Amino acid sequence: MSNRMPFAVSRSESFYEKLSEWIGDVFYDILPEAGFEIRDEQIFMAFQLEKAFKDKSVIFAEAGVGTGKTIVYLLYAISYARYINKPAIIACADETLIEQLVKKEGDIAKLEKALGLNIDVRLAKSRDQYLCLNKLDKLVANDVHDHYNRIFDELPDFVQTGSSLQKFERYGDRKDYPELSDEHWKNVSWDSIQDCFTCEKRHRCGQTLHREYYRGANDLIICSHDFYMEHIWTKESRKREGQLPLLPENSCVIFDEGHLLEYAAQKALTYRFTEQILESLLTRLMANDVREKTLNVIEDAIYQNEHFFLTLSMTASGDTGSDKKTIEKTDDVMREGRKLQNLINTLEEELVFESEMYVINEYDLKIVEEYLEQIAFSLSLFLKDLKGITWFEENNEERTLVIMPRMVEDIMREEVFSQKKPFVFSSATLSENKSFEYMSKSLGVDDYLSFTVDSPFDYEENMIIHMPEFGEKSGTAKMEYLLEQIKLSEGRALVLFNSRSELTEFKAFATGKLGVPFFFEGDAEISTLVSNFQNDEHSVLCSVNLWEGLDIPGRSLENVLIYGLPFPPHDPVFSAKREGASNPFREVDLPYMILRLRQGIGRLIRTHEDKGTVHILMNETENHEVREMIKRVLPAEPSITN
Repeated sequence: MSNRMPFAVSRSESFYEKLSEWIGDVFYDILPEAGFEIRDEQIFMAFQLEKAFKDKSVIFAEAGVGTGKTIVYLLYAISYARYINKPAIIACADETLIEQLVKKEGDIAKLEKALGLNIDVRLAKSRDQYLCLNKLDKLVANDVHDHYNRIFDELPDFVQTGSSLQKFERYGDRKDYPELSDEHWKNVSWDSIQDCFTCEKRHRCGQTLHREYYRGANDLIICSHDFYMEHIWTKESRKREGQLPLLPENSCVIFDEGHLLEYAAQKALTYRFTEQILESLLTRLMANDVREKTLNVIEDAIYQNEHFFLTLSMTASGDTGSDKKTIEKTDDVMREGRKLQNLINTLEEELVFESEMYVINEYDLKIVEEYLEQIAFSLSLFLKDLKGITWFEENNEERTLVIMPRMVEDIMREEVFSQKKPFVFSSATLSENKSFEYMSKSLGVDDYLSFTVDSPFDYEENMIIHMPEFGEKSGTAKMEYLLEQIKLSEGRALVLFNSRSELTEFKAFATGKLGVPFFFEGDAEISTLVSNFQNDEHSVLCSVNLWEGLDIPGRSLENVLIYGLPFPPHDPVFSAKREGASNPFREVDLPYMILRLRQGIGRLIRTHEDKGTVHILMNETENHEVREMIKRVLPAEPSITN
């Protein structure tokens, strides 16, 4: 038995019985003595989780805002990790929520102080959250921007000088460069064409050093849903390649904001084929002293690549609320796809000869070969009549074909929930009309425990809800309403949008019109924007992705403005879900919208002292069923105005 246990357990005693006793002591005695209030809802949740850990089962723990659910699952995760001698994984919805868990005034720090524990917690961030030295070197060599020169100058000495291993330190985290916009960061962060395994700078890379560090955690590893799912999908292939899985063996998994896990799974289980990346790789190959035959194949592939994506873009169509466009597999599309596939296969054969002549840089050749293999496989899936989902994306003139071979629930059932360990889904919104079927079916969870605990807050007393109505083509009127309400509350506002295009349109409309600071998602590192908003009481935070998890108590947030009902987009992913439903609107669209709306509203009241207003901007033609469903789930009686 580990001597690190937070409570004494002899060899003859049951761990679970002693855990139950300790949990009772913590909530009834230790935490109240440390200044925490006793919450019946929190204690109820604590004893519900006990069965999930004892039975090593899945549990949907739906607990309203203010129940203190984070402290509950932390106590179990830490204790169980020390009992099993493997770290617990806490997977948050995104990187922003990771930072909130480990901030100085966060729940982990509070528990350490109250319980006298030294909790070993380490962060495992997604790969695109780390600096790529190769990309940085190229930008600095071309003198692209002062931002990148400054990053280069501030690198630790061992990166460039080859100092001893003893002088290594972790560096290169996205959070270390808060001033960079998301667009600038993409130019220097890891991306899918970086072959880290063969990179000569691998052992001095910030990503590698962070990974070696978090793998040694004893208690908790905190990652995003995206990163956990990437670990699941890549662990076997990484083992075959002689690499360690992204995450180590673990005792249990907590999915914070667990209602979002499905979307991370979908994102991970995709093959992405981007026109510009293939063109860039092939152009790089042409700079080598390759044979004329190979050169001709490369030139033909570059031309055919462009022609294939042009044909795709001409047949693709989509909803304005989504960047996923539906592809019509016309005869032209299929013909151009097969031509490109044949050229790639030919090029792969030619590169075998080129590798034997050693005229191509080994690192470049390795990247190209692996990426060509991935493209060839992606195209083969696209050209087959497979049961899956495909779509087309076009952002900033970058065109991408995306292929999802199977629906998520099948893979999740086989690869995740077949493991015999505790899986805890924690969120204020896991059920739909008091049923967990929508969530369990989406994720492939066949057997589970569940419970619901309401929020202890008095919403009728502390929250005002307005539901103003607008015509379908009244975008300007909606944006003027936002500015009017922001002016009345003197900032202190969170504005939630359903798409990046809505946010961009409002940013152009609002700039310079009010004398309060606006922070727009994408303009800087997201946790820095959240911190700036929290510390500037009269500011405004505008976001597409902060519907969940954002915790801003006090006067900095007294006004939540929801730009429109958050229905799912009419894109290929949700179209596939709708096709599998007998009543798509009631089984897919409505549950998704209600869950997301409840989350957005939940950003306002975070403590018993908080007060404020929620504005849900409604379409005046919205049908009666939707209106009635919304009214049933709102925590306070709304006022409806025209």
